[in-house]
Amino acid sequence: MIALTRRYHFPAAHVLSHPRLSADENERTYGKCANPAGHGHDYGLEITVTGAVDPETGRVIEREALDALVRERVLERFGHRMLNEDPAFGERVPTAENIALVIHDELAAPIAETGARLVRVDLQETRRNRFAYGELP
Repeated sequence: MIALTRRYHFPAAHVLSHPRLSADENERTYGKCANPAGHGHDYGLEITVTGAVDPETGRVIEREALDALVRERVLERFGHRMLNEDPAFGERVPTAENIALVIHDELAAPIAETGARLVRVDLQETRRNRFAYGELP
């Protein structure tokens, strides 16, 4: 198997706040990230897929097809948005962990339709915080 990793970026904002917690409880849990005014990040995103190499194209997946899926299902949906307003975060706090899970859920089936398999989603929130979901080394 060959693995391909593609990198993307998108700016987005969020408030870390659980609706069942009081303002004080949210502040204790999420610190300054619970500020109701929100704050933003320039997220770095890496998508890793694997599969057999197509004998005609010599590729695991057409890069343009992967880019189109990521653009449609992630970048256009979340880029320059308040993530709390997206239905995917109606019942869960838009932590980087949950963002990575949502991105994986959005991409797994459409990538599988191309014959490749989504292996891993890496989301970098800050220089110090990076989150991975999927097969880990």
